[in-house]
Amino acid sequence: MAKAEEYVKAERELFEETIVNNVEISPGVFLLSVKRRFDFLPGQVVKLAVDRVQPPRIYSICSGNHEQELRILFNIKEGGYLTPKLAALIPGDKVLVSQPYGGFAGSAKSAWWIATGTGIAPFYSMFQSGLADNKVLVHGASYLNQFYFEDELDWAMGKNYRRCCSREQSCDVFHGRVTDYLRTVENLPADVEYYLCGKALMVVEVRDLLISRGIPYENIIAEIYF
Repeated sequence: MAKAEEYVKAERELFEETIVNNVEISPGVFLLSVKRRFDFLPGQVVKLAVDRVQPPRIYSICSGNHEQELRILFNIKEGGYLTPKLAALIPGDKVLVSQPYGGFAGSAKSAWWIATGTGIAPFYSMFQSGLADNKVLVHGASYLNQFYFEDELDWAMGKNYRRCCSREQSCDVFHGRVTDYLRTVENLPADVEYYLCGKALMVVEVRDLLISRGIPYENIIAEIYF
């Protein structure tokens, strides 16, 4: 079998895994853990399902590539099929997980990581995998309790960890959206990579803003959350 065919087959295959932990880290937001079966690149994704009836959904891995557990960050979608069932799982229950895949992978190069909401997941994986040097992390959220892992990120990254909150205010947090914050930055470096992860509207708006500020298109790497 050709390598490309093997990759597609591996991408589609789902393996039954046992839940190790499932913690609600913020209202309606969970961090689900299973034992890691495969190696992966920080920033990659897996497909996740609770049965073979409904199609799986894609989630970024939210753990370091050296850890024994593979973790997924997700929020409950009202009226959704998968996420309410995922939220109800307890240690010992089973879940279906694919092999990691995808090209949204971090590196040791200088970069800006730009995320909204649970789009922080791949960047936390990169951070946990030792790739935070020479990085700026910009995280946008509607409410202050949506800055997941903020204590750890703030302690480790200091001034390179920048929070933007659109609906609440606090010291050391920019009041406004990610795009509002980026417009206040006078000199966005053109010689670094920009990784964007979040909903489609944010990704498109930030990409267009970066291009208008002289950032080369090839320096912008995007992952859209649905």
